[in-house]
Amino acid sequence: MSEQWISWAVSQIDADFTRSSDTHLIKVQLPPFPGIDLYLKDESTHPTGSLKHRLARSLFLYGICNGWIKQGTPVIEASSGSTAVSEAYFAQLLDLPFIAVMPASTSPEKRRWIEHYNGSCHLVDDPATIYDESRRLADEREGHFMDQFTYAERATDWRGNNNIAHSIFAQMEEEPHPVPRWVVTAAGTGGTSATLGRFFRYQQLDTKLCVVDPDNSVFFDYYKHGDAGLTCIGSSGVEGIGRPRVEPSFIRQIVDRMIKVPNEASFAALYYLYDILGRRCGGSTGTLLCGAISLMAEMAEKGEQGSIVMLICDGGDRYMKTYYNPQWLKDEGYDIAPWQARFGSLSRTGAWSMEGMEQATL
Repeated sequence: MSEQWISWAVSQIDADFTRSSDTHLIKVQLPPFPGIDLYLKDESTHPTGSLKHRLARSLFLYGICNGWIKQGTPVIEASSGSTAVSEAYFAQLLDLPFIAVMPASTSPEKRRWIEHYNGSCHLVDDPATIYDESRRLADEREGHFMDQFTYAERATDWRGNNNIAHSIFAQMEEEPHPVPRWVVTAAGTGGTSATLGRFFRYQQLDTKLCVVDPDNSVFFDYYKHGDAGLTCIGSSGVEGIGRPRVEPSFIRQIVDRMIKVPNEASFAALYYLYDILGRRCGGSTGTLLCGAISLMAEMAEKGEQGSIVMLICDGGDRYMKTYYNPQWLKDEGYDIAPWQARFGSLSRTGAWSMEGMEQATL
């Protein structure tokens, strides 16, 4: 019966993959940077609305094929939201109980989506306790702790044809600059950056990896100094990226550059991107856009042409009460006006300054 269920479960996940068309690659020509093309890999079009749909699919396959997830096994995850939404979707697909352990500050919209897929939310006041609480619940219920922060970098086959890196390069084949100079992502688990960086090396591509980091996250300082014991208190303020500890799946050696972006810049970038695309994106997309523009400005200063690819990690509908709510920004102490003025100047003059941001290379 166990082998029959495993075969059925894998076939269900494979069928979901077959039903899901690839996500779009959107070309954006920013007026200040002629000859430099920006592409947005729109991961918000997955069935569960975010990049984490890919991760959840891989984690379930990894857990099932390792014998950790069986028929009826409760699945527990430590997640700030998007991963939990996607895992709840796959748990429902396989008729498995699902519990998301998350900070109490997680947006109500994400909680509702988890519950929409018949998952339940277990809230904790201290974000640093989500790991221990997840393990406790898994032990108590004889379930499986998915542990995205450990397994994200190994659950996805970075050499194969089913990952985001392969998708990007297949879609870029007919573009004027088919091999991007840079691909820009962020780190939550570190799984996406690990997949991208490994793929570039394995395929011997002349593409560099830039990882952006928000406020109150340890990844940037870990990248600079190599101290894996770094911690900070609280969450980054940009859901889905930045961590209070160095996660096992984040591999600094394959990152070519990191850029630290203030949250005010990330949130102002969302409004700038809305003017360009006519649609709202999640907070992490604003962080990535700040990094991408900084790289474009650097290329322009050097007289270079080429392409840059960044991700739209999720859509903005989940954040109407936060990032797109002026009262929330005010209550949280975010003054985005100076950064909005900087984006306005970028549109008019092409001038861009990294003042307020930091960057580092190994």
